[in-house]
Amino acid sequence: KEYELGTSDEFWMKHKGSPFPQVAEAIQESIEEIKSKQEDIQKMKSDLGLAGDAEAESALSSLSLTDNTAKLTSTMTDLPKLLEKKKFIDMHTSLASSILDYIKKRRLDVFFELEEKIMSASNLDKSIMEMINDPETGTPDDKLRLFLIYYLCTDNCTDAEFDQYSQSLEEAGCDLSALTYLKRWKSYSMIERKNFDFNQGQGMTTTKSVSMFSKLMEKSSNFVMEGVKNLVVKKHDLPITKIVDDIVEQKTGKYNDDYKYLDPKILRVGDNMPRMKTTFNDAIVFVVGGGNYIEYQNLTDYVKAKNTGSTLTAKRVVYGCTQISSADQFLLELKRLGSEM
Repeated sequence: KEYELGTSDEFWMKHKGSPFPQVAEAIQESIEEIKSKQEDIQKMKSDLGLAGDAEAESALSSLSLTDNTAKLTSTMTDLPKLLEKKKFIDMHTSLASSILDYIKKRRLDVFFELEEKIMSASNLDKSIMEMINDPETGTPDDKLRLFLIYYLCTDNCTDAEFDQYSQSLEEAGCDLSALTYLKRWKSYSMIERKNFDFNQGQGMTTTKSVSMFSKLMEKSSNFVMEGVKNLVVKKHDLPITKIVDDIVEQKTGKYNDDYKYLDPKILRVGDNMPRMKTTFNDAIVFVVGGGNYIEYQNLTDYVKAKNTGSTLTAKRVVYGCTQISSADQFLLELKRLGSEM
């Protein structure tokens, strides 16, 4: 089944960038709101004597014409909006239910939790090897992606451990071409992950955690979150967002000093061009190579967090890239690079 999501859909425009747990809660709240309004309409119908029973007729006799007219006018005004909203919420409930089926089927909640803990250097409840060897958990690409994140975020993986993980991944049906490429890339780059720390509190705009699936859907809503872990979604600033924040806020050290500073109002003075002290409100971010919606959304959230005060200091960020890559497309590119080595 296909649905069209557009600007006329208020729910989509408000939550298109929200994490799935927040969308689930918003759906439930909307369902409850619609249900409450439907009950109000039913009550009004009874009050107006439209139910046909003696109690309704008695209630009608005690109402003035003005009361009746006001209630009918209000209902006639609100009913089309209510029906339109119900149509959209039913559609989003169906979409979210399908997504939830994929989450349960592939155990994506478990992968999500492990990946968050790996990137924040927290203790893991379940070992990487357990996840790889479990035939009921995830697809081969899910398992490969999990290990790639672990491999990039740790310096403690010995050659013997690497070979053991590689064998288990191969037995799980994974294409190891991507791993071959990243192993070579990591040995050349010697990346300093400390510069891109994901630990909570290290980010420029780290916000408080939001409970994942904290409000379970009632069975009457046909959207039940049973069998899914109650996770905690932490908002991090991605590396690209930290770089943008350093530059627009004119912070010294770390990222800002690594980027060339040019000012057309200053005559050429060599490499030591004096920097302005004032901050910037407008930024154009362009990634030469593959970009993704996660970076775009992270920058969007960053701008929203910044723009809580005066409109005079409001930030405006435009994001662009050579091409947009999904997680599967990016993994496919890594596999292709690995197969060409």
